[in-house]
Amino acid sequence: MPEDQSGLYQAGETVLLVKVPEAEPLVGGWRQRFDSSAGARLPAHVTVLYPFLDHGRIDADVLGALESLVGAHCAFDVRFEGFGRFPDVLFLVPTPEGPLRALTQAVCERWPEVPPYGGRFAEVVPHLTVAHGQERSVFDEAEAALTGRLPVTAHVSAVQLLVCDGESWHEQAAFPLRGRGKSSR
Repeated sequence: MPEDQSGLYQAGETVLLVKVPEAEPLVGGWRQRFDSSAGARLPAHVTVLYPFLDHGRIDADVLGALESLVGAHCAFDVRFEGFGRFPDVLFLVPTPEGPLRALTQAVCERWPEVPPYGGRFAEVVPHLTVAHGQERSVFDEAEAALTGRLPVTAHVSAVQLLVCDGESWHEQAAFPLRGRGKSSR
């Protein structure tokens, strides 16, 4: 997630994400051991857009635009019932993923100069990281240990903007989604 190849976080980086505190009791211990973002104070989450604008570009206009953009989407419930894998990541799969994709798409349309993950991936897949950069055996162990404790259900009612100070992440703002709907827009 938000780190460069050397594993060091960059001061001034920002991320838009959806916190999923309901998943923390399930994945928190695994994340602390096997996901460096947890050690940098990033909670269990699904990324909406990383990297977002450099912190120096975040002003009242950007915050207002985010408030309007996020507020145009309905709050929704999400379930994590199973696992997925990238070559170096074990993650929980959110269902439905449509509202999360819609948030990412809306932010990217508004700020096309900040493509998800710097444009490194052809498709952005919504996910909640459990372990990153580990051997397959660690992923197998975590998945076996956690499968019987699923599903996790969460209500998504806001998108958070976090900024990095060079070592850890801190919430700068939260933007509420509209109402208690089940789908986006």
